[in-house]
Amino acid sequence: MAIKYKVLADQLREELNAQERKGGSRLPTEAALCERFSVSRQTVRHALRLLTEEGVITARQGSGTYATGRPSGTAVRQVAVVSSFLDDYIFPTVLHDAQSVFAGQGYSILVFATENQVSREREILLQLLEQPVSGILVEGSKTALPNPNSDLYQRLQRSGVPMLFLHGAYAELEGIPCISDDNFGGGYMLARYLIDKGHRDIGGIFKSDDVQGPQRYHGSVSAIRDRGVSISDRRFCWYDTQDRLEMLERPDGPLLRRFLTERLADVPAIICYNDEVAFHLIQALLSMGKRVPEDVAVVSFDNSYYSQIGPIHITSLWHRRSRMGRVAAEELIRILHGQQGVSRSLDWELVERASSR
Repeated sequence: MAIKYKVLADQLREELNAQERKGGSRLPTEAALCERFSVSRQTVRHALRLLTEEGVITARQGSGTYATGRPSGTAVRQVAVVSSFLDDYIFPTVLHDAQSVFAGQGYSILVFATENQVSREREILLQLLEQPVSGILVEGSKTALPNPNSDLYQRLQRSGVPMLFLHGAYAELEGIPCISDDNFGGGYMLARYLIDKGHRDIGGIFKSDDVQGPQRYHGSVSAIRDRGVSISDRRFCWYDTQDRLEMLERPDGPLLRRFLTERLADVPAIICYNDEVAFHLIQALLSMGKRVPEDVAVVSFDNSYYSQIGPIHITSLWHRRSRMGRVAAEELIRILHGQQGVSRSLDWELVERASSR
């Protein structure tokens, strides 16, 4: 049985061809099409989006939908990929995997970076409202915090543009699926691993303004609680996006040293938000005369190149069977084909190395 929106798209395409509409001719409103063809607003939007991708029609924000005068199939099929940082150490792999999937389905990509700033995110979303794309794969900015750009995401939702969040979604936005890591499960796994190694005094360093940080912290302290080990609040340290940038610019700067001297002194096991932090933390520990793992065990997330470029290779979590970019792109393709989007969290596997033995 044919999908309703495709049937409607075929009918509208035939009418446009029969009427020989010239470019600039306005189509009926969505409400009028719903009433005329006895279909839902969602069916109409899917049909119009399909015709938009084919280049038969174009949507003008606040004005309506117009015929382009072009035959079917001449449109450029594009997906917007919005990332926090283009130079983030995990983004090249995510982008490569996603691009391979999109290219295989005939889509090119437009890449944007927010620098994890809501002001830049707003500029990008406004641009995508003015120049619509087939779909949007977006890594939100400061997802642990209330987002002032929810209004623009909601406008994109109402316009019918398929969206999928990557790594973390905003709590106040419903109906937009997300492909993420199992952050709670990962934190739980690392803390349990350290406890099984005999550690009873465990600390952590987590990122505060992206939702992955609180989730990983939650998993870590939950495992500590469940094993009957005492939780020391002061052993858990937090940093934000600006702190991260300063850490990268000044690896020998005060942030990690302050954590080590004021909050993590004599803590024998530390869970890090990711490999980037773990790498710089180990450098700081070694410069202070500490031995890893004899004095301090260090574990983290991502199993990236950071986990193997230093003098002490880092025990880290990774996705052995699933790659985030590929899974996210495949899910967005499903949505573009008219299927209901489904959120997924990817399970972690532990790679044990010298930092925790």
